[in-house]
Amino acid sequence: MAKVISTLFIAADGVAEIDPDWHFPYFDENMGRAVSEDYDTADVLLIGRETYDSFAGAWPDRENAGGDDAPFAKQLGDTRKVVVSRQPLEFSWRNSELIDGALVEAVTALKGAPDVRGILIPGSISVVQQLLAAGLVDELRLLVHPVAARKGRRLFDDGDAPYHLAVTATETFPTGVIRVIYSPAKEPTPAGYDEVKNHVPDGK
Repeated sequence: MAKVISTLFIAADGVAEIDPDWHFPYFDENMGRAVSEDYDTADVLLIGRETYDSFAGAWPDRENAGGDDAPFAKQLGDTRKVVVSRQPLEFSWRNSELIDGALVEAVTALKGAPDVRGILIPGSISVVQQLLAAGLVDELRLLVHPVAARKGRRLFDDGDAPYHLAVTATETFPTGVIRVIYSPAKEPTPAGYDEVKNHVPDGK
């Protein structure tokens, strides 16, 4: 089964809707390496309509311009892109297609497709939220910026049950950005104060 990996730039207060004012000052070669590693995991990009419009409005021109970011732009262009949208779309960016059917069923089929190695979701908060709720996200790769954005959409929406996560890797960059990779985890053993009181500081 192919892995579904979500990669997000996120503020310390959980805001994952990027504001260039708090994002770009922290983007350095370490973050660039991390982003490259994330994209190298997948041969399918799964993106929402807004993310697609943003990407398609920028990366083809950057590829054609032949600048420093042209190789990455070409990589994006060459990658299969599956776009989540309720409306029919006309695509101008190569290797782009509309999702086939409902999100959960379509992603389940993609995960099981023999020709799919990995599925990466860059940004696309609403897509990630729906797939988290359906238990289809195998990894959350977060680049946590040392800033409280204080406005914008947060990654984790309100719900009835918590998501339990295991930390599989961490890295701290000189900028203060922390890269954290999570995978789903089982709910821990229930505990209350009586079970933890032996860990309370001894007051010395």
